[in-house]
Amino acid sequence: MVKLTGKKCLVTGGGRGIGRAIAIAFAKEGAAVAVIDRDASALSATVDALVAMNVKAAGIVSEVQDEASITTAVRKSEAALGGIDVLVNNAGIMSYAPVETMSIGMWDEMMAINLRSVFLCSKLVIPGMKSRRWGRIISLSSQLAHKGAKELAHYGAAKAGVIGFTRALAREVIDFGINVNAICPGPIDTELTQLNPAAWRAELTAQIPTRRYGNVEEIAPTAVLLASDDGSFYVGATLNPNGGDVMV
Repeated sequence: MVKLTGKKCLVTGGGRGIGRAIAIAFAKEGAAVAVIDRDASALSATVDALVAMNVKAAGIVSEVQDEASITTAVRKSEAALGGIDVLVNNAGIMSYAPVETMSIGMWDEMMAINLRSVFLCSKLVIPGMKSRRWGRIISLSSQLAHKGAKELAHYGAAKAGVIGFTRALAREVIDFGINVNAICPGPIDTELTQLNPAAWRAELTAQIPTRRYGNVEEIAPTAVLLASDDGSFYVGATLNPNGGDVMV
């Protein structure tokens, strides 16, 4: 029996990369899936892939950091699927600058998309999950929340914030049957990380015990675990599929 039969799942940033892989993995496990992304073309491709798997699917273009935009998108997702049982906060960006030259705008954009959106989306789905007394909120952090990286202070700070938010929220909602957890992937080969400077990628690859970047299909099973009844004893946890880059 597939693990997510009858579950209704929402994945932000699901147009490509880890988000797309998670959406497809959920569909393989029998879930209905809604996907939110700012890129309409990527979003459409993911929805087409889900529909081809004969599951109920929906796609909504939204800016996850904008309260009005994401509120509309989440409500449309709930209407399309009949509620949201599982939320995956995956949407994120990456940019590079040393702290001394980093603009306030760059810092604020990182916090808005990589952290504020986690708060907004979680806040929006909690009432429905409480009413059903069952839910899963899974947020994508990063191994850089643990180890840091030069020119990524804003990214590391936002991703560390995701872990702190996860632990606090987990304590607030567990009595309502809602499990809140985080995933800290290591370096994963996606369109986002392909923007990393070549020297930066080479240096990081040499440090990873596996001596390679991971792929998105190696992260999706962790999300399936946390979304399913198999993950019912994970509360406020941070799972670390990172190739040994950070051993915690």
